[in-house]
Amino acid sequence: MSRLRHLVLAASVAGASLALVACGGGGGGGGGKTSLNLTIGQIVPLTGDLGPFGPPGQKAGQMALDQINAAIQQNGDDHTVKLETQDEQTDPQASVSAARKLVGDGASCIAGAWASADSIPVARSVSIREGVLQISPASTSDEITTLEDNGLMNRVVPPDSDQGPTLAAAVAKDLGGAQGKTVNVGARNDSYGTGLADTFSSAWEKLGGTIGQKVIYDPNATSYDSEAAQITSGNPDAFVIVDFPETFAKVGPALERTGKWDPSKAWATDGLDSSDVGKLGATVEGMRGTVPGVPSAKVSKDFDKLYAQSKPTSVKESAFDAQNFDAVILCYLTAVAAGSTDGKAMADQIQAVSGPPGTKYTWEQLPQAVKALENGDDIDYEGASGPININDAGDATAGVYDLYQFKNGTPVTIGEQPVVAASG
Repeated sequence: MSRLRHLVLAASVAGASLALVACGGGGGGGGGKTSLNLTIGQIVPLTGDLGPFGPPGQKAGQMALDQINAAIQQNGDDHTVKLETQDEQTDPQASVSAARKLVGDGASCIAGAWASADSIPVARSVSIREGVLQISPASTSDEITTLEDNGLMNRVVPPDSDQGPTLAAAVAKDLGGAQGKTVNVGARNDSYGTGLADTFSSAWEKLGGTIGQKVIYDPNATSYDSEAAQITSGNPDAFVIVDFPETFAKVGPALERTGKWDPSKAWATDGLDSSDVGKLGATVEGMRGTVPGVPSAKVSKDFDKLYAQSKPTSVKESAFDAQNFDAVILCYLTAVAAGSTDGKAMADQIQAVSGPPGTKYTWEQLPQAVKALENGDDIDYEGASGPININDAGDATAGVYDLYQFKNGTPVTIGEQPVVAASG
């Protein structure tokens, strides 16, 4: 694809002894060291509907590589780790092409894709067929949970089966309860939009609320006036929008033109947590939303500081940067744990290294975590995005949600929302 961008970031540090060992606690076998030559691919949305998230995510991946290289140097390991980047273009076909290019270049672990509608075809067409470990930093669709993927498709964000009820709880709290309250929902027609619209609607109705309108729209439509009229009809108590920045740049003005749109009554999901959306000005000023976040912990605050100091400093932190950082780190740790760069062997270790039991190591203790794995010990990696704890379905189970609000054109964090699981 002519719009695909290719970036190779490599480092090799040789030690006096061999490196690597299998992990304890997660099915790895024994101790000892062996050499490692690992290629990690990252698929980020440098263009397309999620384009605003791409450059910050790419920067986070480079930061992860820098941490990996520092750990290699400190430990004196015979590891070569290379990071290659491709643009997913927020497009399924382009994402599959990007994944095939990365695998062709030797990648046995892929951090990405970001959009659920892109991660799913990558998993089905590339990762599963080629035996490549895939770790998405941002794909939240519930469809991913049930993929027949042999443990190869994983993610470091909680699924929408959690975000829907969590958002419903936040809206209910704001309205003083859901009983007797009506919410109109507008969502893009893809696995992310329809899935999250459904999980929110189900949770809202369980709380005693009513869904007035549920409008599913084509993200490639040229006009949204009729859909906007439906979304704003009936004087609802709140609006919920599930979309990405590029499409909402057209949907938002259509909502404003109805004369019935009130952003102070509007809620969004993680896909709109972008300063590009803030450029819509009064259309979004005061709109709130939920986004998989990071806990208010020292390791997360230290990541924020590192991000601000890292080049290019002109690229500011955005949603899912910490998660992409962790996805790249996990590619490396699973290889260390497996004593192999085989994607299937790495996938067998991801639950063990990402959660308990095992000694907890933060991203700031990466050299020590690697040494522990080389000694045959089990670890519990706590990343920049906090605890991860990937389960046997490949879902992160220890995530938190941030509440954000558009203020003066910028989405700012205004608090945390306790996770409400689907069964809750």
